[in-house]
Amino acid sequence: MNVPFLLAFLLLIGHLGPTHAAAPDCARPYTLALHDHGLLYSADTDSGIDKDVADEMIRRSGCKVTVSLMPRARIWQLIESGALDFSLSGISNSERERFASFVWYFSNKYYLLVRKDSGAQTLADFERNDKMQLGVIRSFRYSASANRLVDQLQANNRVSQSGGLAPLYKTLLQNQIQGMIIEPFDFPALEEKKIRELTSIVEFNDPSVPHGLIMSKKALSPAEQLQWQALLNSMRSDGSMRRIFEKYFKPELAAAMVNF
Repeated sequence: MNVPFLLAFLLLIGHLGPTHAAAPDCARPYTLALHDHGLLYSADTDSGIDKDVADEMIRRSGCKVTVSLMPRARIWQLIESGALDFSLSGISNSERERFASFVWYFSNKYYLLVRKDSGAQTLADFERNDKMQLGVIRSFRYSASANRLVDQLQANNRVSQSGGLAPLYKTLLQNQIQGMIIEPFDFPALEEKKIRELTSIVEFNDPSVPHGLIMSKKALSPAEQLQWQALLNSMRSDGSMRRIFEKYFKPELAAAMVNF
C-alpha cells in the first residue's frame, strides 16, 4: 500500500467516529506536559481542568503517560523537536501547524484587563496611549484582535513578558503594566479584592478560539494521532468533557465552552 493511499485510509477511519477507531497504541510510554495557568492547572494544588483531562486520557487509553510541569515556551520547543508527545489547551497558528496537530475540546474568548486609573475604556484608548504597557505570558498567542494588539505594542517596546499569570498580576498591581490579556480560566483571580477594585475588563470583538490537545507530528505517527483524536472526541461525545468543565464553571458557561 503506497503512502498517500495509507494516509487517505487513515483519515477515512478518523471520520468514522470514536467507536470505529483503534484504541491508542500503548507499545511505548508517552509524555505530556502541563503548564501552570489559572483553572487549567495550579501547581500549588496539583489540580485543574487540564489535569483532569490528562487523567481521563490516561485512564481510557490504558497507556503509561509521564506527566510533567513546564513553562509554555518550553513545551512548544519540545513539541517541535519531538521530545514531548502531548500538551493540553493549545491554540493553533500557521507556524505551529508545521510541527503539531490539534484535537479541539473547548473554545473561549479573550479579554483585556486594564487598570481603572489608566483611563482606558476601549482597546483604542489603550493602543493610543504610548505610556501604557501590556503584560503577556511568554510564547502565548490569543485571538486575532488580541494578537494584533500584542504585535503592534511589541514593535513599539510596550510589551512586558512573563512566565506565568502570578507575576503579571503582581506587576499590574504595582502599575508596572497597565493591562494584561486574560481568559475565563483567569477570572477567579479577579475575585481578589485588590484586583477587582483596581481593574475593569474590555472585550475583544473576536469569536471564541478553539483550544485542544497538542500532538507532536515528529513524535506521533499519523495513525497514532488519529487514535488519540478519537479518544478525545469520545470524551466530548459522551459528556465526560462537559462534566470536567462543570467542576470549575457554572453549567451554562461549561456547556458553551465545550459545545462549539
